Amino acid sequence: MTKFLIIDDHPLFREALRSAVELAYPDAETLDAATIAEASGLIDADHSCDLALLDLNMPGVRGFEGLLHLRARFPRLPVMVVSGHEDARIVEQAIAYGAAGFVPKSARKATLAEAIRRVMSGDVFLPEGHEKPVEAATAGTGMLKRLAMLTPQQMRVLDMLRAGKLNKQIAYELQVGETTVKAHVSEILRKLGVVSRTQAVIAVNALGGDELFRESKGFGAS
Repeated sequence: MTKFLIIDDHPLFREALRSAVELAYPDAETLDAATIAEASGLIDADHSCDLALLDLNMPGVRGFEGLLHLRARFPRLPVMVVSGHEDARIVEQAIAYGAAGFVPKSARKATLAEAIRRVMSGDVFLPEGHEKPVEAATAGTGMLKRLAMLTPQQMRVLDMLRAGKLNKQIAYELQVGETTVKAHVSEILRKLGVVSRTQAVIAVNALGGDELFRESKGFGAS
């Protein structure tokens, strides 16, 4: 059975999203969460969700923190943003952070249903009239080049960061000191051009991280 997770703190809008889901997938099951923490708990308890529908403006998070949290912790779960913010820059940033689509809350139910179908089929849904900036098309190529700068050990550390492991866990598995791990993480952030572990994970997952790491022998010859 197809299963959706609706993440929104407003009961009336959760009901509206549930109605759109039912229009797109009449036999689907829906789960509701009013906070990011509640959503994380539901996903931890049930790994069979096919798509999360997320409002950016949630209690306890600012900006894109909720999206970043879900993409970093559950990289295999597609997340479609359904937001009251319609600024093109916000749309672009959400997609850059790994959202599978972006739908304004002002959209009609039929549009929401179509967006759900499109994302479930593997497309990235964008609001009508929104055009992806030219620089976005080359972003993936730039990140691949930066990944190629990592040494094999740094690639292993990055893989462990994607798995959500702490520095002490990484140090234990690699049989090195935590200071060495911290140095590797700092170099990874510098080479990838990001400022946090979460951003590094999001950037790699957006490229299809599993495939990259299966072929990681091609990265970092030194």
